[in-house]
Amino acid sequence: MGTNEEDQNGPKRYREGVVNPAMLADENTNLTPPAKQAYFKDHQILIPEVEMKGFSFRKLWAFTGPGFLMSIAYLDPGNIQSDLESGSVAMYKLLWVLLSATLLGLMIQRLSARLGVVTGLHLAEMCYRQYQKLPRIFVWLMVEIAIIGSDMQEVIGTAIALYLLSNKLIPLWAGVLITAVDTFTFLLLDRYGLRKLECLFGFLITVMAISFGYEYIVVGPDQVEVLKGMFIPWCEDCDSKALMQAVGIVGAVIMPHNMYLHSALVKSRQIDRKKSEKVKEANRYFFIEACIALFVSFIINVFVVSVFAAGLHNKTNQEVRNVCLSNGNSMADIFPDDYELVDADIYNGGIFLGCQFGIAAMYIWAVGILAAGQSSTMTGCYSGQFAMEGFLNLQWARWKRVLLTRTVAIIPTFFVAYYSNIDDMNNMNNYLNSIMSLQLPFALIPTIAFTSSRAIMGDFVSGPVTIIASMLLATVVIGINIYYVVNLVAGWSVGWAVYSGVAIFGVFYLCLCIYLFLHMLASLGIVKSFSNSWFVEKYIYSSATTFVLSNQSNYSRSEEELPQVKA
Repeated sequence: MGTNEEDQNGPKRYREGVVNPAMLADENTNLTPPAKQAYFKDHQILIPEVEMKGFSFRKLWAFTGPGFLMSIAYLDPGNIQSDLESGSVAMYKLLWVLLSATLLGLMIQRLSARLGVVTGLHLAEMCYRQYQKLPRIFVWLMVEIAIIGSDMQEVIGTAIALYLLSNKLIPLWAGVLITAVDTFTFLLLDRYGLRKLECLFGFLITVMAISFGYEYIVVGPDQVEVLKGMFIPWCEDCDSKALMQAVGIVGAVIMPHNMYLHSALVKSRQIDRKKSEKVKEANRYFFIEACIALFVSFIINVFVVSVFAAGLHNKTNQEVRNVCLSNGNSMADIFPDDYELVDADIYNGGIFLGCQFGIAAMYIWAVGILAAGQSSTMTGCYSGQFAMEGFLNLQWARWKRVLLTRTVAIIPTFFVAYYSNIDDMNNMNNYLNSIMSLQLPFALIPTIAFTSSRAIMGDFVSGPVTIIASMLLATVVIGINIYYVVNLVAGWSVGWAVYSGVAIFGVFYLCLCIYLFLHMLASLGIVKSFSNSWFVEKYIYSSATTFVLSNQSNYSRSEEELPQVKA
């Protein structure tokens, strides 16, 4: 550093606001922004200035949008499948798990949003700066697997919805192909502006709320039992299947790619990051919006769980088949003539509703599934775009990105739809949920690590309580999902070659998780001797990480000079 006042105290802009990599962007460092900036850079929405102090509905409206787009991941076809299975297996007894998972999801989404607001960099862009090249590429591949898995669920959900709505006139394989085309309608809408696109998402969420809310009213679940299931954390007389279902709920709700999405979506609002009061205000309003959005998604999920808890719990195939036959429903043959309990999924669940409560119930259910699939498709497109431009410092034209991920998602789904049956497509949902659950460490650990680092977040670093709680959360969620996947794999009847492949992947997976954990531990500086060791400098830190940590004191101000903002 030089000897003049500007150098001694740090550049002026550092003295005027919080310390973060976004402010270091034009310095000669490895923290410079990617060559291709995020999509929202030229499409930011202005935040109005208001005279009144305190809460402003006008400002809340300006910040409203990213949270609802994020909440779509809590309503995708994979979540709907998990909901109805939960209701049919354990009635209302697992609603408290759904509530807990949603609250835990809110905690993580808050951290990811704060990262984007404070630094001006989304999670993938921060990974590009903080991780060494080889592990960064592997983390990106894991995130891409999660995005493609989610995309496959959206394809399955949309194809089944079209199959139901057309009364089997549109075969499943044709529905899969239609999803390849309808995704590009999103690109056309994208040209009309971000606000209009956000309104479309709001419309699709409203369609889901009305559709599944209608089913809830028609079925009429026991309201007392619903409330008991929601607030009494116990599952009396639950078997191993119910336990696995509870684990599946957590995996279906907390989605890895959603953290990358939310941290990028908040960049769509124009925030003056040189003023800490503006950053604080943005964090507050984004958190309020996320609370509202996830509350709406939770209510919709409760509708689905309750409908099938009241309608399909302990129902045998023969019982439902007889109801369908007595009402003249031509799809009765989907239920075998046996005494096995109904294995509920989004397809036969819709047929059951049509048999039990009238054909309108089936079509309205299908409309809700269609809205879930279409909205999830659009957010998946965004997630993929942000992941690619962040991890690889590369930005494709959006249509190329959509074409690539949708092709990867459609090819296996098409072959299953064409050569197998609808049961196989529904079974794919469970496997896809487990695949995405495995990717959680590659979103959870970076989110916690970056938001807990003062070198990155400055005055907005997470406090000790938040750090401890988020680490415990990550440990529990990751443990739960690994348990779920291990039990799923244990039920396979395959040869040694497949098990060998799984074992090799497991070793690679564990090594990557260890790298992320060591990077987090080093960045937090909990063990100074470890953080400053040659091993960390050589094998853990990127050059950008080293720069930020070594220059942290140069770009900080004393407590008296800094705005008193608590994390």
